[in-house]
Amino acid sequence: MAISVHELMVIDANTKALVDSAELTVVGRLVDASNATLLCSISDELQVIYKPIAGERPLWDFPDGDLASREVAAYYISAVGDFNLVPYTVLRDGPFGKGSVQHWIDSDESIDLAAFGQSDDEQLRSLALLDAVLNNTDRKFGHLLVTDAGRLFGCDHGVTLHADPKLRTVLWQWSGDHLTQAELDQLEKLRTNLDEVYLSELISAPEIEALHSRISSLIYDARMPLPSDEWPAVPWPPF
Repeated sequence: MAISVHELMVIDANTKALVDSAELTVVGRLVDASNATLLCSISDELQVIYKPIAGERPLWDFPDGDLASREVAAYYISAVGDFNLVPYTVLRDGPFGKGSVQHWIDSDESIDLAAFGQSDDEQLRSLALLDAVLNNTDRKFGHLLVTDAGRLFGCDHGVTLHADPKLRTVLWQWSGDHLTQAELDQLEKLRTNLDEVYLSELISAPEIEALHSRISSLIYDARMPLPSDEWPAVPWPPF
């Protein structure tokens, strides 16, 4: 049975309500981002990342839908599949119009992300599997967020969910490895519970069909994906 986005609760209800609808105050811009990426405050304790659609740079290979919608779709897929690796993300209005708004994650700045990203941490394996599902074209070390408690999140999912194979990632440690039974069960649950009506508000019908095909292929092959020899396997720059 499909799981509605309204049934998901991965943060507390009060925080969710604030991220969903509270006024955003822009306090800064992430200058390294290729699209407008704004740090906003909602309260003294709560910050979010706001990516207005109006600030997106057009991409030749993502003609359908907008990047903000893909950010939200990636969160939804992560939550439905019990990956819980993408911070809570919603599509809503902000100071510069409609865009994605994502719960800010305080990360441990002392962590060497390149070293961590090449480790065998099980959270990274889960993110690598999620990226295969999402067809992530741009998983860089800089998109890894690790909290002081050691919990991993992934960010920047605007260039995911293309209908054509485009997986590019720095997380190839497990390429070709057999999937565990728990991972196969996780993928089966995701395939069963996706709400296609909701997803159709975010991505195109061919992209939804390709999403189902990727999940089914992962289950059938029962292996982590291998790098392709038809396109670059690692995004550049990798950070």
